[in-house]
Amino acid sequence: MRDTKESRLLLVLLIAVAFALITVDIRGGRNSPVDGARQAAATVFGPVEDGLSSAVDPVGNAVSAIRDSGERHSRLATLEKENAALKAKLGSDDRSRSRLNQLDSMLKLAGEGQYGIKGAQVVAIGSAQGFSWTITIDVGASDGIKRDMTVLNADGLVGRVTTVGPDTSTVLLANDPDFTVGTRMEGSDELGFASGQGDRPLRVQLLNGKAEVKKGDRLVTFGSESDKPFVPGVPVGVVSRVDPSGGGLTRTLYVTPYVSFTKLDIVGVVVQAPKKDPRDEVLPSKPKPVPTPTVTVTVTPSAGANQGGGQSDQSQSDQSPSDPSQTDEPQTDEQP
Repeated sequence: MRDTKESRLLLVLLIAVAFALITVDIRGGRNSPVDGARQAAATVFGPVEDGLSSAVDPVGNAVSAIRDSGERHSRLATLEKENAALKAKLGSDDRSRSRLNQLDSMLKLAGEGQYGIKGAQVVAIGSAQGFSWTITIDVGASDGIKRDMTVLNADGLVGRVTTVGPDTSTVLLANDPDFTVGTRMEGSDELGFASGQGDRPLRVQLLNGKAEVKKGDRLVTFGSESDKPFVPGVPVGVVSRVDPSGGGLTRTLYVTPYVSFTKLDIVGVVVQAPKKDPRDEVLPSKPKPVPTPTVTVTVTPSAGANQGGGQSDQSQSDQSPSDPSQTDEPQTDEQP
C-alpha cells in the first residue's frame, strides 16, 4: 500500500475503532457486547495458533537447552568437586579415627606402665638395605627428645632414639641386627638379651641354659641403668620357638615381636621413666583357652541283634545236659 492521505486516514480510523472496542469491552465486563465476536474469533483462529505453537515449541526448547547447557555444565562440575571433597574428607576421617585409636591404646599402655611419653608420628623410613632398620619421627630436641630414649607404641617396644635433630629424630628399630635389649621372662623372671634379625623373629639368649621355656611364653624389657636406653616392663614379644638345650651356658629362643615394624605410624618417646618397675603389668591379657568339644558316642543295639542274642541263649540252653550223670562233675565209687 502506498503512503497516501487515504491510507493514513484509514489507519487512524482503524486505531480509533480498536480503542473504542477495547473501551466498550472493558466497561462491559462479563456482559461485554464484543464477547461473542471474541469467542467466534477464538474458534476460528485457535487451531491455527495451536499448530504454530506445536511447530515453534521444539525450537524454543532447543534454544533454552542450549542457553542452559552452560549453567548445567558448571553445576555438574561443582557437584563433582563437592563429591571429591566429601570422599577426601571421609578418607581423612577414617585415617584420623585410626590414629586416634592408636594414640588412645598407646596412652593406655603408658598409663599402665607409668611412662611419661611424647607422642610422635613416623614421617620417613630408613633404607632396609644391609638390614638397616630405622624410622624418622617428627619430634626432636625442641620437644625434649634426647639420644638413647625408649620408643614404644600401642603394641610394645619399637626401638631407641639414636640421632636427635632440632625437630626430628632417628629411631633404630628393635628388629635391626645392631639392636640389643635386655629381656625378662614373664613369671619365671629369667633374664636374657634379644637381638634383631631383620624380618625374622628376634633371637634371645637366656643366661640360664637350663631354664624351662615353652612356646607362648612372653617377654618384657629388663631395663637399663638410669633407664637409658631402655625403661623396664615394655612388652617385647612371644616365644615362637625354643632351641633344644645342648648343655651350654645359655639357651636360645626365637621371639615374635608384638610390634609390626612395617606398619608404624603413631609412636611415643618415653621422656620420663616409671618410678617403679612395672615388670609384667603392661603385658596384654592372655587369650582365654577355647574348650575342646568332647564327642560321646552311644551304641544302641538293633532289633535284629537282640533277636540273634535270644536265639543264641536258647541254643545254649538246649545244649545244657538234663541228666545229672552227664555232668562234668567227677564220679565217686561207693564203699561197701
